[in-house]
Amino acid sequence: MIPLRLTVNGTVREVLLEDPRVTLLDLLRERLHLTGSKKGCDRGQCGACTVLVDGRRINACLALAVSLDGASVTTIEGLADGDALHPVQAAFITHDGFQCGFCTPGQIMSAVGLITEGQAGTDPERIREGMSGNLCRCGAYAGISEAVLAAQGAGDGAAIREDAA
Repeated sequence: MIPLRLTVNGTVREVLLEDPRVTLLDLLRERLHLTGSKKGCDRGQCGACTVLVDGRRINACLALAVSLDGASVTTIEGLADGDALHPVQAAFITHDGFQCGFCTPGQIMSAVGLITEGQAGTDPERIREGMSGNLCRCGAYAGISEAVLAAQGAGDGAAIREDAA
């Protein structure tokens, strides 16, 4: 048994891992019952599992949970403040940044990370490039870019950077 301590969405979680090969995604979904992060390709190619670890976006399907001992993890479930949506979540709704919704949690987490990292800029092409690790089978890319631009403008990104930290 391998002891693991993570702060997940602001709550310290202590888990015993039976297998050192458990990914962060499987830990979140199967052990912590946080199913917002999706298992799409399980190979780091689609971005549906994107979460923030210590403020940086990662593909949870590629990260071994044991390697993140002591880290702070933010999932889609940890973005909203009660009933108040995070600015990126609200922007996705306003700008139709989703269709079927399967990729949406990963898209939103990647967008929060992109803005937090100060990499979004004001050019939709730059946003598309920064979000290129997140695939949408429905093709909602125009709405996603508009949502990121709008969310970034909802406080010049400063409020979003503080929220995600």
